[in-house]
Amino acid sequence: MAAVEETPGSLRGAQEAYVEQKDRILGGLDSTQELITGVRSFNKESWTIRYPKLSNKPVETTTVPSPKRRGVRRSLSFADDPSSETDVILEGGLTHSLTLTSIVDAPEVESDEPVPDSEERLIPESEAPDFQVFRLDLNLGAPGSSAAAGALVSQLEKASIANLIDERMATSSQHIDKLRVRVQDTSSKVLVTGDLNAGKSTFVNALLRREVMPVDQQPCTTAFCEVHDYAENDNVEEVHIVKDVAAYSAEDESTFKRASLSDLDDIMADGDEKTQQVLKLYLNDTRPLHQSLVNNGVVDISLIDAPGLNRDSLKTTALFTRQEEIDVVVFVVSAENHLTESAQNFLKNASNEKAYLFIVVNKYDQIKNKEKCRRMVLEQIKTLSPRTYDDAEDLVHFVDSLLGKDEPSFEDLEASLRSFVLVKRAKSKLTPASTYLSNLLADIELLVSANAIVAQAEAVRARSDLEAARPVLERMKNSRQAVEDGLESIEEDGVRIASNTTQRMLMDALDRIGLGLPGVDSPSIALPSYPGLLGLWDYARDVRRTLLASLDVAVKMAEDEARVATSVGVQQVRALGEDHLPANVERSRRVFVPEAMFGTRRARDGKRKSRRHSVVVAGGSVGLGIGLASRPELVQPTFFDLLDVPHHFWVYFGDKEDSEEAAPSALGIVSVGVGALTMIGGQAVGLRALVEGVVRVADVMSNENARKWAAPVLGAVVIGTAAYFVLELPASVPRTVGRRIRQTLVKPAVAPSAGEELFVDAHVTRVGRETRKVLRLASWELRQQFSGAMDECTREVRSAEDMEHRAMTAVGYFTEVQGKTADIRAQAGLVSMA
Repeated sequence: MAAVEETPGSLRGAQEAYVEQKDRILGGLDSTQELITGVRSFNKESWTIRYPKLSNKPVETTTVPSPKRRGVRRSLSFADDPSSETDVILEGGLTHSLTLTSIVDAPEVESDEPVPDSEERLIPESEAPDFQVFRLDLNLGAPGSSAAAGALVSQLEKASIANLIDERMATSSQHIDKLRVRVQDTSSKVLVTGDLNAGKSTFVNALLRREVMPVDQQPCTTAFCEVHDYAENDNVEEVHIVKDVAAYSAEDESTFKRASLSDLDDIMADGDEKTQQVLKLYLNDTRPLHQSLVNNGVVDISLIDAPGLNRDSLKTTALFTRQEEIDVVVFVVSAENHLTESAQNFLKNASNEKAYLFIVVNKYDQIKNKEKCRRMVLEQIKTLSPRTYDDAEDLVHFVDSLLGKDEPSFEDLEASLRSFVLVKRAKSKLTPASTYLSNLLADIELLVSANAIVAQAEAVRARSDLEAARPVLERMKNSRQAVEDGLESIEEDGVRIASNTTQRMLMDALDRIGLGLPGVDSPSIALPSYPGLLGLWDYARDVRRTLLASLDVAVKMAEDEARVATSVGVQQVRALGEDHLPANVERSRRVFVPEAMFGTRRARDGKRKSRRHSVVVAGGSVGLGIGLASRPELVQPTFFDLLDVPHHFWVYFGDKEDSEEAAPSALGIVSVGVGALTMIGGQAVGLRALVEGVVRVADVMSNENARKWAAPVLGAVVIGTAAYFVLELPASVPRTVGRRIRQTLVKPAVAPSAGEELFVDAHVTRVGRETRKVLRLASWELRQQFSGAMDECTREVRSAEDMEHRAMTAVGYFTEVQGKTADIRAQAGLVSMA
């Protein structure tokens, strides 16, 4: 297509169309700026936005494409979770919104709405990448390494990736500000760049019809030379060496240094290769307005001759940065080299923002196989800048600037460039802004639609969690009191059983000991054999030790029974936990060891602490517990272990409260006699009474009849005494010792003081306390588990409720954002500019 013929009317019409479209673009930029601010705020305060990644989905051979279906099937995953994939439909056209395949595959509703043709798209569907503006370079590993991105990025937290996205949105927001300034600027900046020795300066001189820029076989352009109409400098031709681009003003001499045009070669030669130098050239173009590009009478144009791309990394980086401030890029290519790697990188980057590029293939006349050269260059351009390729007739020109400025090919080039910059200004100046805005809106739509899918899935998951957690929480609330009552009942029953069993066993043992028998029936415990009269005292001590040892065994047996009762209680506590704890709660790993009960424990200072209690016995209090037979004060016998005078005295002369022992025996008679004799020497009977008794006995013996009975009576006494020591004493000593032990432990002579208990009561208290401690520990652990599980379940319910609310809020917000992007497109008229 030939260049549009320039007339004053066409220029005015183009200018009016430009102003109208400019206002629409500015409105779209402002709305998008506000939209990005809202998305960033939502990302920080309400929902952590995730970075989606789309991959191609193999097309099934059985699938019949629908003519009404706008998009293509893709597989959606996220950078923080690459293993999770979801089938989605990527909508074609201007938008990049996503829809679940389950929704798209639903029965379609007939609609008369036409499907937009591919010509109405700023970005062809087949070539639209996942992201244009928000693209994150997550390939952090070596090229070709399978562990490059996925393994590393997947370890990043969602918040970290969300921060990266926020930084990209902040950068885009700053770029929108720059675009707005650029769109509002009435002038246009035309950048002429290319590879080294491609003929950039020669091309600029040809456009100016003057030899202004230094030309040499060696690279000579080391600075950015901006050519302006000298009317902007009070009609003075000169060079301004700019000190600070941001602060530069032609009216402020402190911001630049003046130089003559004739000194330009020296300025270039003396320029610092390590700094980005900017020169402002003010020239007078005497040609008519319809021929001059700089002095066109309509728009202020600045023509910028830039350093070559391959000169050094600093210049290349500066050029890549500066091209974002440019309205039109004129890229000069050497037909001999085609597009180098650096040229391809620059054109691809520039095309993403500007869509349309003006490309000049220089030195074309020096190529023999021109068709092959044209085909190869156009194929490269098609890949790098599809929109430029589509309009190649006006935007791609093959010329040789060295052959002359009046060649037809160069005249066509110049006319096309003027038309592109002036007549088609809406395309040349506004397309970069509209392209960036369209890419940005598409990225926003892709981002929010993918996150809407995530939010919807989170809402479904939250509802599922609520359906599972709420019944469990309700059951736990309803069973809380039952658990408390059950634990209290188990504890009280266990203590009661252990205490009652201990009391019964110890009382039975004491009753047996009171009869002179061991407290328990055990083959290991038997009374010692009688050694004879000479070993009577040792015999009484051995009997006492044996009976006390049997009582120790009875205590141990009572403790064993308490262990059994405690084990049953612990099992009941566990069964109660199984009935009321949720299935997913880890059960207690604590193992109950019954043997550990009633043992010694260590005090805080590390010393072993005994569990014996202070128990009241006859004559005072002693520490009584397991090991009574080893206590010297309890094993040592007394005279009353052989002849229990007080006992027999009270049997025959007392209140006979021990009725089971009221039957007289030889031992009783002798005991009474001996007791009576002992009373003679005591305080109860004085010496005078003793003398009177002896006198009376002498009087009795002076009687004849009394003397006749004295011998038989004395013999009977001697025989009875002998029979007692031979026959009765071995059997009576165990009963006497046992009776005294029982009386000592059951009915002490000293009333118990504070902190002291009787023998049986002390052991009952001790056993009950130990049983209660174990059961209370098991109950406490179950209470902790139940309380912890209930708190966790409550947190799960609240978390699921919060997640459902947040997810549904996010779904609503993201849907609203998608609607706003469509409104902004309509407001900015992006489709109509294609």
